[in-house]
Amino acid sequence: MTTAPSILRNDAPLSPEAAALATGPAEHPLHPAHTPTGQLAFGVFFQGVNSSTIWRLPSSGDQVAWESFASLARAAERGRFAAFFLGEGLRLREHRGVPFELDVAGRPDAQTLLAALAGVTENIGLVATQNTTYNDPVDLARRLQTLDLLSGGRAGWNIVTTDNAWTGENFRRGGYLDHADRYTHAGAFVRVAEQYWRGERIAHEGAHYSVRAQGDLPRSAQGRPVLFQAGASPAGQDFAARSADVVFSPHGTLETAAEFRRSIVERTVAAGRDPGSVKILPGAEIILAPTEAEAEEKVHWVRDLQIGPEQAIALLEQYWGRDLSDFDPDGPLPDVPPEVVESGVTRGAGFQFAKAEELTRAWREEAAEKGQSILEFARARAGARRGTFTGSYDAVAERLVEFARLGAIDGLNITPWLIPSGLDDIVDHLIPRLQERGVYPAEYAGPTLRENLGLPPL
Repeated sequence: MTTAPSILRNDAPLSPEAAALATGPAEHPLHPAHTPTGQLAFGVFFQGVNSSTIWRLPSSGDQVAWESFASLARAAERGRFAAFFLGEGLRLREHRGVPFELDVAGRPDAQTLLAALAGVTENIGLVATQNTTYNDPVDLARRLQTLDLLSGGRAGWNIVTTDNAWTGENFRRGGYLDHADRYTHAGAFVRVAEQYWRGERIAHEGAHYSVRAQGDLPRSAQGRPVLFQAGASPAGQDFAARSADVVFSPHGTLETAAEFRRSIVERTVAAGRDPGSVKILPGAEIILAPTEAEAEEKVHWVRDLQIGPEQAIALLEQYWGRDLSDFDPDGPLPDVPPEVVESGVTRGAGFQFAKAEELTRAWREEAAEKGQSILEFARARAGARRGTFTGSYDAVAERLVEFARLGAIDGLNITPWLIPSGLDDIVDHLIPRLQERGVYPAEYAGPTLRENLGLPPL
């Protein structure tokens, strides 16, 4: 590959778009307390069958087969990815009161699977989403620390909260948390876990549980599991600023990512921590091709396979709350009112809290203005819900260089659109270009997840 043009070098001036977002000198472009590292770390998110993963192609892997997980982890490690990340599904998503037939693949237990992957990988971090509402803090802390020890300091915990009774029906506690209490409860949970990891005597008296325990395992090579958090609400950002090492954000544009960085830095400083303590890895989908024209064609191909007529109708039914099967997917959006006031969590977290009447009215107006059918609108919405980087290999590399140099992000948590081969273009074509431009590591920084995320030692 030829040497990158000078504008792409790590010491070149920022582009006009990035420069317009900078509010300070070159060393602190987004916030006076934050100095960008200019480096990116990648994670890969194995999500399970959903509207972002293609499962119709002959090359689509089994979403619960060992080889799918192992192949993806090996590909990520070949690309020097920092982390392999597993989502959590505590209950199957429902569609109009029954399990959603287009999204019913279960998810194997994350820690069991990651322990197995630790034996076939050497450097990549192993991150499990685990819920603070439906676990006990000492039990979960001990299992996470066991994974951290067995993997040589590669474990991470993505801290999530749940408060709804629908999910709680799977557990003896039920949905006992008020929505406003979910982060208060999670904060106490994490403090107990941290005490356990330090080997302290724990004497916790809280609103939801009491704990008397003693840490009984040695520290791992990285001290403790790396803490991830995915809440983008003000309460979620405050929690991340107090407790997390890494935050997953939904911000895929340079402008929104810059705003989120400023917010996290301000909250982190207010929490008494170093301004660079919290790394930001937005969720992302990446679709690449050799040229811009080929990439545009590939995006349409991917969307067509991700969202078919059945998925398009089902997407609208989640918000309308009624049977829309009589409507033509190639016709306009339904002109009937929704039967629900607010979308509930039974339809999945992505649908929760949407004001159905306002949203469906706005969608009809948007689709009519753009001349979109139900199918076209659903495909466009599927891409808009994710941070998406599409284009030629060089164009996407250039764009990511700007994110890195401005300090808007510290990397990406990538959801492949195809399992298990969805990382191949990224590993074979994008990462070498990022390495040339000096924003992505040529080798792993060390054997632990903390080191490969650029986090300071504990």
